[in-house]
Amino acid sequence: MSNDLKFKIMNTKVLLIAVVFAAGLLFTSCEKDDETVPKPVIDLLELGLANSKIAYIGADLHIEAEIVAEGKIDKITVEIHQEEGGSDEIKAEYDEFGGLKNTTFHKHVDIPATTVAGTYHCHITVTDMDGNSTTLEEEISIEAMVDDEAPIITISSAPENGKTFSNDETISISGSITDNISLAGMVVALVYETDNIADADVSGAANTKVIVMLHTHDFEDPDETDFSATIQVGAVNDNNMTPAAIQGDNAWKSGNYYILVKSKDAMGNWAISDHYPIVISL
Repeated sequence: MSNDLKFKIMNTKVLLIAVVFAAGLLFTSCEKDDETVPKPVIDLLELGLANSKIAYIGADLHIEAEIVAEGKIDKITVEIHQEEGGSDEIKAEYDEFGGLKNTTFHKHVDIPATTVAGTYHCHITVTDMDGNSTTLEEEISIEAMVDDEAPIITISSAPENGKTFSNDETISISGSITDNISLAGMVVALVYETDNIADADVSGAANTKVIVMLHTHDFEDPDETDFSATIQVGAVNDNNMTPAAIQGDNAWKSGNYYILVKSKDAMGNWAISDHYPIVISL
């Protein structure tokens, strides 16, 4: 076989290999283009208390859903608008779930006091980082709240009556609070007996005479919560939502104190616990 013929055969083989390789790349590229990321999936567990699909004016709408997003969550949006004729619209957007492939979405969307009662549509939209989105739509009823029942406070653990606590010792109290519709806030306070503060005036407001052991308006379940409040004698700061210095009017003193637990519901009905007396000896 001549060298020219050998050269031609070799070039033909190289050309065939190149064509096959290019075709393979093209096929792989097309195959990848055909691979699309599935849209997010929303599995709604609860909409309204006990999945009632009812929200109350001046309170909030409880939402819980399991979300799976193969393209990773970018944002979750909740939109509530009237079914017909009205202009009321409520919108909330959440970006703290960004980058997650799956999560439990548990939120309480505020229903303004100016909202008109009626039938509304609730849209829950999950958008992933590829721009894919899924919207789940449910009909809900927004109603005026009629409620004159105060929350119920149950104490499960408290200091022995008149127990003495010294520096660095921990004072604690725990229990549960329930409401027929929705809790709106609670405070656990250590009150100096000689200050003669009326129970109605004990609050979680900053710069008051009481020592705040716990103060919150955020409840995982709006109609019930377990709580545990603690504070160390001599602590520099209290346990308010934004911790404040224990000084001046509420500075630590030796003497008789009592623990008081208070809670209000969405209609402003208050529940007040018994006094739980203790003694502090510095």
